Amino acid sequence: MIATNPKIHPSINPSAATVRLFASARSWIEGEALRQFYAMAKLEGMRSVVGFPDLHPGNGGPVGAAFVTEDIIYPFLTGGDIGCGMGLFKTDLSPRSAERVSGWADLRFDLEHPWEGDVRAILAVSELESTEFNEAFGTLGGGNHFAELQRVEEVLNGRELKRLGLNRQQLVVLAHSGSRGLGESILHGYAEDYQANGSDAESFVAAAYLREHDQAVRWAKASRALLARRFVEAMGAEAECLWDGCHNSISRQECEGEAVWVHRKGAVAADGGPVMIPGSCGSLSYLVKPIGDAERNAWSLAHGAGRKWSRSETRWRMRERFDIPQLTQTPLGGRVICEQRELLYEEAPTAYKNIEAVIQDLLGAGLITVVATFRPLLTYKTRKVRG
Repeated sequence: MIATNPKIHPSINPSAATVRLFASARSWIEGEALRQFYAMAKLEGMRSVVGFPDLHPGNGGPVGAAFVTEDIIYPFLTGGDIGCGMGLFKTDLSPRSAERVSGWADLRFDLEHPWEGDVRAILAVSELESTEFNEAFGTLGGGNHFAELQRVEEVLNGRELKRLGLNRQQLVVLAHSGSRGLGESILHGYAEDYQANGSDAESFVAAAYLREHDQAVRWAKASRALLARRFVEAMGAEAECLWDGCHNSISRQECEGEAVWVHRKGAVAADGGPVMIPGSCGSLSYLVKPIGDAERNAWSLAHGAGRKWSRSETRWRMRERFDIPQLTQTPLGGRVICEQRELLYEEAPTAYKNIEAVIQDLLGAGLITVVATFRPLLTYKTRKVRG
């Protein structure tokens, strides 16, 4: 049954944080993820801990959750890939014109194939400082990052889709990337002095961290925009950003006349506008509209399907079950460009939870309505590393 009301874990003092888990039995959650999740409720200053159906174990804390604190921030809750998120871009391609696109063979957007333009100029326009990570600007990272060409599968709310500026015949690009080392360097700088400890939100330490944090969030967003532009330009098209959502961040939120701090780790901000929740390269993505009392779910939603198995477990499972052609051509008819064999195994669709179950749990909890679904046509992960 979906937990729509606070549930207090027996080991947690009832006066401590409120704990809400918006998930049912159909969105199976690993025991280690639950242990990490409930442990976060014991942190000093924690007001509420909210988990979503995509909850799974992370490095020190769970992924697929949001944490609301009073008067204190915890950088380790957000992790190193500060600003990681997704951007949705509409293109001037139609399903029919995409069939004639010849630029797919030229797609190269990983660190081995950096952008050759003037990064400093783009950073200046975005009012961002130049960093030692400029070479990675506009490129994908590893893991679950991707750039994906999609078409509309089904429209459930035509008015909302039109309000966003989309119609059935327009193809979109969904780009998933982060701050490419910049965020990791910021977290390491903080951890050298404070480890996993929090800081008073009004302190000089917190202010210094948040300045760098905000820089990484804006850097990652600008990098996604360049990534999407490179992606569609290779196909002879143009892209326009419709939405960008950050998955790993700390933000200030007004609540009943006081300030609280929302920490998101694998959770997307739900501010009332449409939000994209993808599954895997072998399943549909869902464009949804947040509804209801946003405070109840920490002004956040699930960021995707969430991993079902760890990367190491996925590798040996996939080697036994699939060969490479089966993983580069999905059951939905999409093509996957991923020329690193181990990563292809790790990112196999079956490594992820059922996105339909995740969406049903969010619907059942009264957190969303569905605007439209999208089918993946082409998913780019990486080319071969240069020798």
